Amino acid sequence: LIKTGYSPKHILLCGESAGGGLCYSLCQTLRDKNHRLPAGIIAISPWTDLSCSGESYKKNKTADPSMTIDQLKEFANCYIYGQKNKNGALKSSSITDKQNPLISPLFDDQHKTPPSLIFVGGDEIMLSDSTELHKKLIAAGQKSELIITPNLWHAYLLFDIPESENDFNKINKFIDSTINCKQKLRWMSLDNAAKIFPAARSRNWSNLFRVSATLNEDIDRKVMQSALDVTARRFPSIAVRLRTGIFWYSLEELPHAPSIEDEYSCPLVKMPFGDIRKCAFRVIVYKNRVAVEFFHALTDGNGGLTFLKTLVSEYLYQKYRENIPNENGILDRLEEPCAEELEDSFLKYAGKHKLSRKDTNAYCITGEPEEDGYKTNTTFILDANQIVEEAKKRKVTVTAYLTAALIIAAQRVQNNRVKKLRKQKPIKVHIPANLRKLFPSKTMRNFVLCACVGIDPKMGDYSFEEICQIVNHQMKLQITPQNMAAMIKTNVDSERNLLLRIVPLFIKNIIMKLVFNSVGEKKSCFSFSNLGVINVPKEFCKHVNRMDFVLSCQASAPYNTSALTYNGKTYLNIIRNITKPILETQINNVLKELNLSATVESNTRR
Repeated sequence: LIKTGYSPKHILLCGESAGGGLCYSLCQTLRDKNHRLPAGIIAISPWTDLSCSGESYKKNKTADPSMTIDQLKEFANCYIYGQKNKNGALKSSSITDKQNPLISPLFDDQHKTPPSLIFVGGDEIMLSDSTELHKKLIAAGQKSELIITPNLWHAYLLFDIPESENDFNKINKFIDSTINCKQKLRWMSLDNAAKIFPAARSRNWSNLFRVSATLNEDIDRKVMQSALDVTARRFPSIAVRLRTGIFWYSLEELPHAPSIEDEYSCPLVKMPFGDIRKCAFRVIVYKNRVAVEFFHALTDGNGGLTFLKTLVSEYLYQKYRENIPNENGILDRLEEPCAEELEDSFLKYAGKHKLSRKDTNAYCITGEPEEDGYKTNTTFILDANQIVEEAKKRKVTVTAYLTAALIIAAQRVQNNRVKKLRKQKPIKVHIPANLRKLFPSKTMRNFVLCACVGIDPKMGDYSFEEICQIVNHQMKLQITPQNMAAMIKTNVDSERNLLLRIVPLFIKNIIMKLVFNSVGEKKSCFSFSNLGVINVPKEFCKHVNRMDFVLSCQASAPYNTSALTYNGKTYLNIIRNITKPILETQINNVLKELNLSATVESNTRR
């Protein structure tokens, strides 16, 4: 039950006769191994003394029609040894063996035993097992209620008799008082970066991203649904729906995981706002691929990747009993989330000084939009080792190297369309930086800020080598704890502005949308988000052939780009919502010029 995601406080044991005794033996074992105990025990005529030493074994010897002491002694020998001697008779066991507390829980001291509700018939031969156990529980300071029904026999509750009707009412009350069946759902305010996303949405755009894993055989949807049920409980800041308040949006934990969905016509189909208010992420299965698409207000790519790896690990456990170590971003599905995972780390790591948001607008690629909002994703599959070697030759990072290639491609698009140099605009790319690498944060929520790198064509022509160095230096200059803390300070101060805080939400939405449109996407041609090398345990890797990361298109521009490296291959994804592959064509040309061999895949429908 725990492995399927249930908390011990929502588990109650119920046993009859020998099963009743086993409930207490199980709790002893859990207690002695320092495991969490269930919420309570319902014991129906529990057999807790296999040595049959109680007073009732003599007093009720002839009163109980269902059981004799000879039968019980034989059952005890079967339980302890289960072997026969040379004459075919069961080997007898000593009284000491039978009074072992794990065999006869009556002889345990009963410390830390969960609350008990015990039923027993007044004529039972094992009446003493219940009465003496109840006395021990009370003496040990535990909660116990004993119900003795006169003139009734062993396990009378299992018979449909009028005398037991009230006992079932007592069971209902015990369950209600012991287990809080109505889970108290968490509510959270949106993190500092997330507050802009609900306001920035439009009729045709919602800020989504996708992470996916491709397994080496088709996915069992039923098992994946069960794995999602477990995983969703582990991520209470991701398995949520968006709620609308008077002053701010908030997130409410889902009472249960969403249903697995079929693949859409293309990745990252718009998630209607009504759906986001029901569940702000979706899990999609297509043949051997599982994809999770998140509304960006929930988490960033790093948090989404942790969710996916944990989900797949749970699936592999349930499907193949493959125990995946809890490492490399795979969380223990049975562990309660710590407070640090749920925190808004922006508020925690804001600096003392602000950084100006002023910047020049960048060139925007345009094209004929798809009529039905279709998104074409093109994947360039590259040799990761080759890219690393090429980056090392230039003494730059892989992200800087790939960004330089994207900048060259975007500049060629501009050269083809804007012939006059004086009318050309800067080619700039937003690069999200994972702030968990700069600050000691464990948050599963958004914790990235963007560096803006690029070139100004008006300054002259740039070689690829020069752009690599420019991008690398710009990233080093901007992605520092000091600079990022100042950027955080600017955003956090805006959130803490008293005037903005008291303004109703519908007015905030107007203001924040204007800010997003003026400050956000106009400052870059597109984003390039690189999750880097995805490390996983070998037990995970042998089942998963491929992983992908795809950003949605921008709200006011047709392109976005993303990448990750898995199992020796770099997957560079270019998504667009226009009909012609304007940027992809130039990227393909640049990669060829750099002698990077690439396999190209696309869901293009033309």
